[in-house]
Amino acid sequence: MSLENLKTAQPGQTPTPVYARPASDEQIERTVAALGQRGIQAFVVSDGVAVKAKLEELIPAGAEVFTSSSATLRQLGLLDELDQEGHFNGLRARLGKMDPKTQNREMQKLGATPEFIVGSVQAVTETGSVLVASATGSQLAPYAAAAAHVVWVVGSQKIVPTLDEAIQRLEEYAFQLEDQRAMNAYGRHSGINKVLLVNKEANPERTRMIIVKENLGF
Repeated sequence: MSLENLKTAQPGQTPTPVYARPASDEQIERTVAALGQRGIQAFVVSDGVAVKAKLEELIPAGAEVFTSSSATLRQLGLLDELDQEGHFNGLRARLGKMDPKTQNREMQKLGATPEFIVGSVQAVTETGSVLVASATGSQLAPYAAAAAHVVWVVGSQKIVPTLDEAIQRLEEYAFQLEDQRAMNAYGRHSGINKVLLVNKEANPERTRMIIVKENLGF
């Protein structure tokens, strides 16, 4: 399977249950080591409750934070806390006070270049590659380079052995669930329209991943 196959994913296929199984401790250990060798510092927590404490450890109080659209963060109940102007300086609260008709370009810049962006991914390989897909691409620029810091919260069921399986997980499982969510929420299908493959982070202080030993998100 190659990246070309990403174009062929169609709505309505049956998700593969194997991609919902949390990874073993051995798989997680291999993945953490491989990510570290590729410049991405990974942390492992036992459950969703521990994610909040780890985020507060990794992100300074008062720091500018933007959240990407994430079923994982939604499932953990963290979106409201991260998006508001409280412990963190939530950019979405600021964006909510702006006028899209007159400030749209300024809003786009704020979302694309935050101090911290917090979100998730569709797959992580045991060899240290990370795969992220998007219908619009809005989160891909800050993930790739535009944000000063990236924090990914990832359920361990997203760990797969190889890149081929990461692509398969995206097409046959994650996309199907996101497509269903989009239809329920917006009345329209989603799409694997833009894809980011991260093989290495040049700045080892920039990107971090919190791996949770639970089935979280898609």
